[in-house]
Amino acid sequence: MARSAAPLAITGLLLGGLALTGCSPRPEGGGGAGADAGGAPQELLLVSYAVTKGAYDRILPKFEADWKARTGQTISVKTSYGGSGSQTRAIIDGLDADVATLALAGDVLKLQEAELVQPGWEKDLPGGSIITHSVVAFVTRDGNPKGVRTWADLAKPGVTVVTANPKTSGGARWNFLGLWGSISQTGGSEAQAKAYVSSVYRNVDNLPKDAREASDVFLKRGQGDVLLNYENEAILAKRSGDLKAPFIVPEVNIRIEGPVTVVDRNVDRKGTRKAAEALAAYLQSEPAQEIFAEEGFRPVSPGVWSRVKDRFAPVKQLFIAGDFGGWKQINDTFFGKNGVWDQLFSSSR
Repeated sequence: MARSAAPLAITGLLLGGLALTGCSPRPEGGGGAGADAGGAPQELLLVSYAVTKGAYDRILPKFEADWKARTGQTISVKTSYGGSGSQTRAIIDGLDADVATLALAGDVLKLQEAELVQPGWEKDLPGGSIITHSVVAFVTRDGNPKGVRTWADLAKPGVTVVTANPKTSGGARWNFLGLWGSISQTGGSEAQAKAYVSSVYRNVDNLPKDAREASDVFLKRGQGDVLLNYENEAILAKRSGDLKAPFIVPEVNIRIEGPVTVVDRNVDRKGTRKAAEALAAYLQSEPAQEIFAEEGFRPVSPGVWSRVKDRFAPVKQLFIAGDFGGWKQINDTFFGKNGVWDQLFSSSR
């Protein structure tokens, strides 16, 4: 099925006080409840990356209640969490996701290449179908004994860095781009960026499979001098008491963008398109965005961001995936077979 270039829209859909409007070019898929009639109970599967669980534990019951109130239909949203790369592979291999909220658009492109998601998915919702923002944070030991404050400090001899594996973790890919961009986006050459990133990975002892496991390695197992992770993971660790020391958000940073997509092939086969599209849209609603913010994510809603921005560290220079040519080029250049990551990993081991 070819997708129209027109944005997906959900006309007259009241999402906890936020109305999203437009027109959907895609077929109904033979199922789903109408906006004015109940139907048989339905189940959706939301597949996401590990660190979003706390937010979805709070958001999904609100969506289920909202859908029931508006349509009369009972919806139950089941979930699956793991490293974004691993979750992407699982969907391709048959995990029956209706909605995928992955750590980066590059993983959605893999679903598109596998013909599970139609081209143009990023136009389904405002802002490129992005539902969360974040940045890279440095978490250090109490008192920061190794004096890690800037990207350059990560390459110092004797500093042990903890970061997840870019082959399985979306957060680790953002960390990689943060490292690379700290050179390339501040006037450095490609050769300088490659040398710097290689030196940092020589300071990495092991590569946990996802961002949540990386947090556990550093905070619970006591390994490493500095952890690279999502800012929201650092905020969560402070709130839980696992992290006592302040964490550092570099003033030059990458804007981490978390997308959502409906898995077209699955929803059309299962007859769950209407509910799946409504769930995807709900994640941009103010009630959902407020919960994301409370869970440490930077909200994409301008209204919510204006109310909560003082909770987050200021960043003087933000670069984005587009500065590296977009995710297709990033996947090919950095993380494809024999790409930059493979080259650096072999040379740093």
